[in-house]
Amino acid sequence: MGLLTMLRKMKKSDTEPRLLILGLDNSGKTSILKNLSDEDPMTTNPTQGFNVKTIDRKDCKINVWDIGGQKAIRSYWKNYFDETNCLVYVVDSADKKRMDESGQELLELLQDEKLAGVPVLVFGNKQDLVTAMKPQEIGEVLNLADIRDRRWQIQGCSAKTGEGLSAGLEWVMDNLKPAS
Repeated sequence: MGLLTMLRKMKKSDTEPRLLILGLDNSGKTSILKNLSDEDPMTTNPTQGFNVKTIDRKDCKINVWDIGGQKAIRSYWKNYFDETNCLVYVVDSADKKRMDESGQELLELLQDEKLAGVPVLVFGNKQDLVTAMKPQEIGEVLNLADIRDRRWQIQGCSAKTGEGLSAGLEWVMDNLKPAS
């Protein structure tokens, strides 16, 4: 039995929603998770595999899986799709050069049948930087208005300051896909 299988079996409760945080490397996925877990978001290293944390919100425990975003790891993302109640996709709002690549990865995720109907929250991270694109601009570049098969939301945020993270998590809690 592999590590991933053992971790899945260790799931504390079938009623705990499961969030999957994906995005390109250096977009701030782990920093967002640390901030939501009341940890220092400034002490992160590139994720070589995955991080799993349980956070408490609205009297509910949420299992959050943060998967590394390096190009070599992305082909393994599909191994984490099972039982996902919401996809949180993180983009670096200040990295305009990689926005097309980020949009292509998101499009491929949304085409996977294991994620069919799963709501998507797009965090436009690093809004604290002056070079950051605004959420509306990111939505246009990522063609979010073309998403018609699920609920979605774009939320500007800063993993560093915490701005926008609570609003995004509130949207997630209101839009979780029921477990299948």
